[in-house]
Amino acid sequence: MTPTPARPIATAGPVLIIGSGLLGASLGLCLRASGVDVYLEDASPTALRLAQDIGAGTPLVDAPDARPRLVVVATPPDVVDACVVRALAAHPQAVVTDVASVKDAVVEGVLDEAARTGDASLARRYVGSHPMAGRERSGAGAADADLFYGRPWVIVSHAQSSPEAVLAVRALAGDVGGVALEMDARTHDRCVALVSHAPQLVSSMLAARLVDAPAEALGLAGQGLRDTARIAASDPRLWTAILAGNAGPVAEILAAVRADLDDLIVHLEAAAERGPLRGGSVGAVNRVMEAGNRGVARIPGKHGGAPSRYAELEVLIPDAPGELGRLFTELGEIDVNIEDLVLEHSAGQSVGLARVMLDPARLGDASAELERRGWRIIPHAG
Repeated sequence: MTPTPARPIATAGPVLIIGSGLLGASLGLCLRASGVDVYLEDASPTALRLAQDIGAGTPLVDAPDARPRLVVVATPPDVVDACVVRALAAHPQAVVTDVASVKDAVVEGVLDEAARTGDASLARRYVGSHPMAGRERSGAGAADADLFYGRPWVIVSHAQSSPEAVLAVRALAGDVGGVALEMDARTHDRCVALVSHAPQLVSSMLAARLVDAPAEALGLAGQGLRDTARIAASDPRLWTAILAGNAGPVAEILAAVRADLDDLIVHLEAAAERGPLRGGSVGAVNRVMEAGNRGVARIPGKHGGAPSRYAELEVLIPDAPGELGRLFTELGEIDVNIEDLVLEHSAGQSVGLARVMLDPARLGDASAELERRGWRIIPHAG
C-alpha cells in the first residue's frame, strides 16, 4: 500500500513540545502526521514515554543535538510562565509559544524577565497562544491528531513580539487545522472567563447537587441534565490552576450570575409562600428565560457562521450494534445532511432517541422515507 503523502505545511521543524498531556501530545501527533520532526520534554518520565509510545514525538533527551526552531509550552497553567522563561533561555534560536488558557500572567512574566536580564530577544521571540480545544479526559492517552481542527486558536502577541515570531505561531495554528484569531492578553482572559471558565464552575456547582441526590431522582435524569453537567467531569487539578490564574475576570462574571440568582430566589420564595401568581415570580422567571434565549441566539452557528435554525427529527434507535450507523447511512442515501445530532437515553430502556438537526426543507421527505424504511419517528405537534 502506498502511504498517504504528508500535506504541505508552513511550520518548519524541529518543534519541541514541553508537556506531553492532552494538548501537547495531540499537537505532536498532528505535526508528525505532516512530516515535522517533533521532540518532547516532560517532568514526568511516565507521561513522556506514553506520549512517545502513541507516536507524538521523540524525547529530547534522546536527541541532545536537536536545535528546535519552535518551542510549544503545554505544561499545567500554574507553571507555564516559569516554563516559558526557561525555554526562551535554553533555546535562544527558537520562537516560543504556549497553549495555556490564561495569558496575561505569562506575558507579564516574560516581559519582567526581559527587563531583569536586559535581554530584549526574550520578549521578541515570545508569542502566546491558546487553542480553544480540549475534552473532559486529560493526558496523552486521550490525545487526538484532529483535536484542533476547526477550533479557534487565539494568537496573543504583545508590543515587543517580532513579526516573524507572530507569523510562526499563526502558521502553527493553521497547520494543525485551527482558525487563528488575534487578541491582546487582557481581552483574551476576559473572553475565556465568560465562554469557558465561568461555565465550568456553574456546571460543577450544578453537578455537585447530585452528590446526595436520592436514587429515584437520578433515575429521572434526562438529556437536559446531562448537557448542563457534562463538563463537570473535567480534571479538578487542571481547572483549579486555570481558575486561580484568571480569578479576577471569573469573579466578575460569577458576581453577575449571583445577582441574577439572588433576584430569582427572592421571587420564587415569594411564589412558594403566596402562590405562583403573586410576588412577581412569573415575570422574574420570564426575564431570566428570555435573557437566556437572547444569549443562546448569539452563539455562532456551524462553521462559525451566523446561528441557523434547523428542523428537528426525532428517531427511536434500537440499542444494538450498527443501528446508529445504519441511520446515518440511510439519511445519506436519501441525500439528507445531518447538521447536528443529540443522543438521549432512558435508564433501563432498550432504545435511545436520536434528535437529528437538518434542513427544514428536507424534514418532510426525511421523515416519510425513514418511516418507509422501518424507522420509528416521534411526531411533533403543530
